[in-house]
Amino acid sequence: MNRRIFLRQSGLVSMGFMSLQAFISSCAQMNSSEVPSFPHSLSEGFGSLMDDPEGILMLPEGFSYKIISRQGDKMDDGFYVPGLADGMATFPLDDGRALVIRNHEVSPGNPEQGPFGKNQELLTNLPSEKLYDYGRGSLPCIGGTTSFIYNGSTGEVETQYLSLAGTIRNCAGGPTPWGSWITCEENTAIANDQLEKNHGYNFEVMASAVPLLSEPIPLTEMGRFNHEAVCVDPNTGIVYETEDRGDGLIYRFIPNEPGVLQKGGKLQAMKIKDMPSFDTRNWGSLRTEKMEISKPYAVEWIDLEDVESPEDNLREQGFSKGAARFARGEGMWYGNGEVYFACTNGGYKEHGQIFRYKPSPSEGSPAENQTPGTVEIFVEPNNTDIVESCDNVTIAPNGDLVLCEDKGTPRIVGVSPSGEMYHIAKNVGFQSEFAGSCFSPDGNTLFVNIQGPGLTLAISGPWGERVV
Repeated sequence: MNRRIFLRQSGLVSMGFMSLQAFISSCAQMNSSEVPSFPHSLSEGFGSLMDDPEGILMLPEGFSYKIISRQGDKMDDGFYVPGLADGMATFPLDDGRALVIRNHEVSPGNPEQGPFGKNQELLTNLPSEKLYDYGRGSLPCIGGTTSFIYNGSTGEVETQYLSLAGTIRNCAGGPTPWGSWITCEENTAIANDQLEKNHGYNFEVMASAVPLLSEPIPLTEMGRFNHEAVCVDPNTGIVYETEDRGDGLIYRFIPNEPGVLQKGGKLQAMKIKDMPSFDTRNWGSLRTEKMEISKPYAVEWIDLEDVESPEDNLREQGFSKGAARFARGEGMWYGNGEVYFACTNGGYKEHGQIFRYKPSPSEGSPAENQTPGTVEIFVEPNNTDIVESCDNVTIAPNGDLVLCEDKGTPRIVGVSPSGEMYHIAKNVGFQSEFAGSCFSPDGNTLFVNIQGPGLTLAISGPWGERVV
């Protein structure tokens, strides 16, 4: 995917969310209670969710879904589709087809979830050096990614294959403008008598229309911590990263050479200017100054040292230096010069927050101190009827923000350019989270995973007819 397509796909969001900011500001002014609430009710969106005769997924009228991939399906390379599908991204091919790269949040010791069979009987079909961590031959790491080609004309998957092997708990990640997927380990295990290598890294997976198993090279200078997601600013090549910890940080990686992450770079943590070690979580139980909804806060970035963090305390190092603290940073997505990220249990009632970061016009250079970037809370509903525990985030072709929930009876939730929130889908078939929502390059299909049963779905419908 080239930079032009990357920008075009994300380019509609900025204008819409300018009005979102104004809407939130007006709500904040009207609400005099201690608990912030935005918005006050759900909007119509695409219409009411309809009962599903199959008892799996409720959708608005005119929408339909198809299960296109299942855990245990035999792939074209002879391996099995692993379980616990999580973050995904799409890349355009020819003839209306799309390449989708999909994470699998699988841990060692659960071979039934991995690609090599219940008894690891297919493990010998792959050279041990193709796995990042062979587990000393007794406990191989079986997380990683798969890739598949989806034909929008036929609604069928044409090819599926293993595209990264030997990692642990590949949770989310993010696409790059140069045609790859950064997959993130949500695990910080260290080498021991069972594991050969340390974990807690990012890895790069190339978007390939032909089966290709990427070399498992850890991007060590991007930091070793409990990774969740990343996004890349195509204008600068800077990568932003979330950390799924209750006291996590937001990170920025400035590569030595944009587009070539293996050549290293500088890792930094976000600080609220003139407010060292600020707590953005807004938990009602904390006796701290609260972060106001919709108010932009100027940002500084703090250099981090010893980024491979043998003690898994990178977030503590950053906080002690003045970095801001966030409540379980999870999904992250880039849209037209802005970065959106979810904090799953942030907010007064710990039901979740959505932040927006607007980079400096001089992002990454010394001049950014004169015109710093800003961060603000866009959404903090404190109302589980609207959204609870927002996780993965993506941006629809029409500029709407699309959120996945991972608690209760999970839903897919939209946020319109006018600031209204609405429900797109509800999982009634499985007590399991949605994950990995992303749109096909033509905008006609929303791909999403239901993680527990290991299902990947394609949702089609009149995406351009939202009535909000």
